[in-house]
This record gives sequence, C-alpha cells and structure tokens, in this order.
Amino acid sequence: MAQSLVLVSHKLCPYVQRAAIVLREKQVPFERRDVDLANKPDWFKQASPLGKTPVLLVDGEALFESAVICEYLDETCLPHIHPSDPLERARHRSYMEFGSSILSGIASFYNAVSEESLQKQAEEIKARFAQMNRVLGDGPFFMGDHFSMVDAVFGPVFRYFDVFEQIDDFGFFNQMPKVNAWRRQLESRPSVKQAVSPQYPAWLRTFLIERNSALSKRMVSKFEIR
Repeated sequence: MAQSLVLVSHKLCPYVQRAAIVLREKQVPFERRDVDLANKPDWFKQASPLGKTPVLLVDGEALFESAVICEYLDETCLPHIHPSDPLERARHRSYMEFGSSILSGIASFYNAVSEESLQKQAEEIKARFAQMNRVLGDGPFFMGDHFSMVDAVFGPVFRYFDVFEQIDDFGFFNQMPKVNAWRRQLESRPSVKQAVSPQYPAWLRTFLIERNSALSKRMVSKFEIR
C-alpha cells in the first residue's frame, strides 16, 4: 500500500541529502518540507527529539536520524541498494560511518579559526580521502556497477568541494584518481544533483562567510567582499 512520505529538511544539511538521494533512487513520491532550525515550529520539535533534520514523516509517523531513515527506505522500497550479503552490507555500513567522519572533518575545516588550524584540517581530510582511494575498485561506484548507500552518503560529501575549490586550491584530491573518478560520477547522477536546490552553492558560500573563520577571511580577500 502506498505511503504518504514527507521529508522534513534544511536547505544545507548533507544528512537530508542522503535521504533525498535514496528516495529518488527508488523513485518514491515524496513531499519536501524545509524548516528554519533557528526558529523551529512546535510540530517539528515534537517530530524530532534531537531538534535536527532530516525527519521522515511516514503517514504522519516521524522517523529521525538519516541512517535510520535510509535503512527503513531500503527495507520497504525497491530496488534495494544495500548488498544482500550480510558481511558486505556491514562493510558498507562501516563506510557510511566513515563518510560521516569526513563530514565532521569538513565542519572542523570551515570553522577553523587560524590558518594553521585550517591547513591541519585540510591535511586530515586529504588523509581520509587517501584511505578511500586505496579501498575503491574500478568503479564507477563504491561497489562497482551498482549505486549503493555508500554512494548516497558520499554524494553530499563531495558537493562541499565544488565551493571550496572556488576559494583556493587545497589539493584535496591530488594523486587520487579513483576518488576523482568517483566524485565526477556521483556529481552527474540525477538523484545526487536533484538532492539540493540550484541555489545551494550560493547558500553555502553565504554560510561559510558567516563562520568568521580562517576560510571566511580567505573568501573575503579573494572575492573582495565588504
């Protein structure tokens, strides 16, 4: 029986994007409802005990946390994008967590208060991607020819770097041919492209400038922002 699905989202949240990507991969109709996390409506506070997005309303019942939402969608909607083998499925879940650790590193990078800290965080991000470069096979996706939940996690991760590379050349993906090929494959995937508004890059640039961080100062200097 068809379910009514509402994805409660924030325009910049990478975890929301994961859920949106999985929904689009499965071609499941859904409504998307954005909330202002600085001014949370009462209904959202009740639906999201942690006060975060995403939330998936399933016939009015609330699911929160992106991993839980994506797992639910894969269990209830075809085609399955997790591997059928339990060991391989567990391995994929491990790399989903690895993707989340990179998102934490990205946050530390754009919030770094000094140039020294900014460079340190950039090196840590590069080290993480170097690990991925050693793990990846011949592609085009994480598990080969089939789009998986790991790809849904990394599509939003890579999206940050389209804006970072406009600010400066941090060499995040130097000498990482497999990661570079994977990144390009994901950015051209319709489900990944459609997971954000066309205004996303402008919104992200504004968000980064407002951090008042070392990266913000580079942006002010480069783009002569007053």
